[in-house]
Amino acid sequence: MPAEFTKQIIDVIEIYLDGLYECDTAKLRRAFNEHACLLSIADGKVASLPLENWCKLVEGRASPKSQNFARTHERILQIQETAPNGAVVRLQCAAPGKLFTDQLTLLKAEGRWQIVNKVFHTDAI
Repeated sequence: MPAEFTKQIIDVIEIYLDGLYECDTAKLRRAFNEHACLLSIADGKVASLPLENWCKLVEGRASPKSQNFARTHERILQIQETAPNGAVVRLQCAAPGKLFTDQLTLLKAEGRWQIVNKVFHTDAI
């Protein structure tokens, strides 16, 4: 995988992680495509959440940063090129009491890499 490809992907992931840590929806919207969807399992069923609905939830939270929560759980587990303009990133991040494992699908469109899909799992910590 070319170094420039990896750097561009990591740049988007850093914006995403900063946005989560700070509950900064402007940063999150910058990392995501406006049509992105977030998916998880709730009560044994697939739960789908449009980006804007998720941003409203994030805006209503106390940020991990405001709680002096350490970012020690953040780690990129894998970056996989899926096409010249596609990638999948698996990562972990946390908020007080929760460890998230995310699988993010990114596409390069309109001149920039953007997250188009997020599938996530949450564990208690």
